Amino acid sequence: MDEVSVEIFASGFGLLPFGGKTHCLMALVRARICRGFYNVCMTRPFDICIRGAGIVGRTLALHLAGTQLRVALIAPSATTTETTAASASDVRAYALSQLSRQLLESVRCWPDVQHATPVLAMQVHGDGDGKVAFNAADTSAEALNWIVDVPVLEARLAEAVRYQPLIEVMESPQPATLTVVCEGRASSTREEWGVQWDVTPYGQWALAARVQCANAHAQVARQWFSEGEILAFLPMDGPQGNLCAIVWSVSPERAQMLQGSSTDDFCEALELASHGVSGAVSLVSDRKVWSLQQAQARRWTGVAGQGAWVLAGDAAHNMHPLAGQGLNMGLADVAELVRALTERPYWRSVGDPKLLRQYERARKADLAVMGQANDALQQLFTNPHPALQAMRNWGMNRFESSGPIKQWVARRAMGTSGKPAIQGKKHS
Repeated sequence: MDEVSVEIFASGFGLLPFGGKTHCLMALVRARICRGFYNVCMTRPFDICIRGAGIVGRTLALHLAGTQLRVALIAPSATTTETTAASASDVRAYALSQLSRQLLESVRCWPDVQHATPVLAMQVHGDGDGKVAFNAADTSAEALNWIVDVPVLEARLAEAVRYQPLIEVMESPQPATLTVVCEGRASSTREEWGVQWDVTPYGQWALAARVQCANAHAQVARQWFSEGEILAFLPMDGPQGNLCAIVWSVSPERAQMLQGSSTDDFCEALELASHGVSGAVSLVSDRKVWSLQQAQARRWTGVAGQGAWVLAGDAAHNMHPLAGQGLNMGLADVAELVRALTERPYWRSVGDPKLLRQYERARKADLAVMGQANDALQQLFTNPHPALQAMRNWGMNRFESSGPIKQWVARRAMGTSGKPAIQGKKHS
């Protein structure tokens, strides 16, 4: 390329005012290097194939691509279309911990405060005189957790994936050194590979919706245990908001009745169950229901025809939503797997069985603590026996005054007592 051509090329990109012909030539060299790097990347075999493009799958893809691994993210076109069409009526909201926030912030996908409401206090009411209260001020933390609007988070992750050149979104599974299965609790790949899935149904369904409340939520999350049912009001729409996401765990028959009832009847039942704390409530969304279960895969890693594989997120484990830890556990899977792969010796493959077994052991150990505690609470508070009712309310009040024990439980639930989230530079 001659000097005139360089000047024409540079003027089209506004380069000349910043340094003349020398700067132009340097820019051209850099452009050719970047183009060559991109072409090499696109012809390089995939290091990772992630089956499932939900929150866990996309977060994992962004972190691994940030370490220069080439990732195939599998999102069938039918699923993508259905997800886009349903986003307007998506009522999901998650309580995310500090560790989950750090994990999402490091890939620049944490929503703004309007869509990630900080929870400053939590009030838990038993089915008698039992009460437990948690306050962020008592823990010196910014918040106990954040209630995150799922469609907004998914949109931010999808946008970040779109601009990451080392991630290719594809419709069908691709050969790779390691396949990570993040397809959710009904994973077809897990079933295809013959992984035993141990399920314990709870005999309850969850009903989720969003309601506008007469009283501002004041960044307080509330939960009631009553007659075997569990109801949670989760603050949304920012610190000054009146919007709450509700999750109501009830029998399958009552869930269907509540879903099919008139708006007025539903709101009346909701006000009664919440003791009118939020004032009059107005339903502002669809009502969604799903069955609740505790489940875990017996194996989380192995080798199939196309190479090594691991499970993550709901494809590996499910738990009751009463403690709000489901997605936090899935994102902890992401953090542990990324840590195992990025800290491996240079001579180990990303599909090395030893690394993957370390990931499995670490995550199963964490799940054993959180999952068993979660299950024990569900069993305790849904048992209608009068003696158990008196015992659990007595236990709640004793726990409320337990001091260090209560603080430890709070830190554990907040994600401030485990491993730190992945640190490092933020990825564009």
